[in-house]
Amino acid sequence: MTLETVEVTLDDIYVPLRLRQPLDEGKVAMLAEAILEDGLKVPVEVRRDGQRFVLVHGRYRIEALRSLGETSTRALVVHAKLA
Repeated sequence: MTLETVEVTLDDIYVPLRLRQPLDEGKVAMLAEAILEDGLKVPVEVRRDGQRFVLVHGRYRIEALRSLGETSTRALVVHAKLA
């Protein structure tokens, strides 16, 4: 697997159904506070799907960034190697 880091608009990240469970708003708020204090330490992970990006990991980070008024974020683009 290879990774590249890109700046992605939050609205361009599609969240698959399997990741759309209800969020713990307390965790979102705590993460948002940590991001304010220390910055985003671990980028979200996405994969390309045509013109959009599909979230692999990082739903709480995306929601915390949105709660802070952010519109974009650093993301690791995962490229799966075919065997």
